[in-house]
Amino acid sequence: MAKILVTGGTGYIGSHTVVELQKVGFEVVIIDNLSNSNIDVLNGIEKITGIRPAFENIDCVDYVSMDRMFEKYNDIDAIIHFAASKAVGESVEKPLLYYRNNIVSLINLLQLMPIHKVKNFVFSSSCTVYGQPDVLPVTESAPIKPALSPYGNTKQISEEIIHDTIHANPCYQSTILRYFNPIGAHPSGEIGELPNGVPNNLLPFVTQTAIGLRKQLQVYGNDYNTPDGSCIRDYIHVVDLAKAHVIAVQRMLNHHTKNRVEIFNLGTGRGLSVLEIIETFEKVNGVKVPYRIVNRREGDIEKVWADPSFANNELGWTAKETVEETLRSAWAWEQNLANKAKEE
Repeated sequence: MAKILVTGGTGYIGSHTVVELQKVGFEVVIIDNLSNSNIDVLNGIEKITGIRPAFENIDCVDYVSMDRMFEKYNDIDAIIHFAASKAVGESVEKPLLYYRNNIVSLINLLQLMPIHKVKNFVFSSSCTVYGQPDVLPVTESAPIKPALSPYGNTKQISEEIIHDTIHANPCYQSTILRYFNPIGAHPSGEIGELPNGVPNNLLPFVTQTAIGLRKQLQVYGNDYNTPDGSCIRDYIHVVDLAKAHVIAVQRMLNHHTKNRVEIFNLGTGRGLSVLEIIETFEKVNGVKVPYRIVNRREGDIEKVWADPSFANNELGWTAKETVEETLRSAWAWEQNLANKAKEE
């Protein structure tokens, strides 16, 4: 079976994708510098699948170490590139960190691919490339707006770099997956979202507040042009998202792609506000989440949700999990973490 390199593979989306890859028989090599993840994730992956993936502690920005890694694993068939800094707010405060991590890591991979004869590349992109769309829901043909954050800009620049590189190298192909908002955890409770330090994403903050690790959740703004004043996003279960990566890899390896660069929106097609997510979480899990409204956060988009019909039709993929089930899985993961902490 084919061998897949997963950069950032101990991270949130990466780890769930590794599980889905291994479940269908792919051999996986993970590289991660553990800057926003934990090595214990490998234990969770092994418990779920019965297989411990190969792991290398490498920073994708380090070209020499990356080159050595490709020499060690010299039969890689495809790359899924997750390794990147990903917090909108932090990117506004630390733009150079984001440009260095996100752009240099991508360039290193694209430079090393022809040297080591790797022809297939899946890129983890984001709906942030659309900015605040003029029309909702968002299709893949929507215009790319000026980025509202350095993070969003790195995704736009990365997509441009991929297009130019693939155009110059006719033997190579790439699939760009534009995520909306992944949430939830694996149903086993063995892996989930566990950022280092203070969470930047909504759901870990919700679950950590509900269990008492955080005193209060901050909701950034209630004066947006939305029904309840809070931002609206398209929240997708992380396992549904992971499965789309498996399909994207299989499509390239089986030569079913129609263009050398293909782009797909990955979302549910439904927009939910921050306050709706909090209310639904409280209802399905029977817990309270203390929160307060604070000022808007620089770089946030007011409202965005996907038109996923192209991915549905072309990939044969669809987001299947309900938001209620997704929020239950996130709470089960947080409780599992708390139980493990007590045991230790």
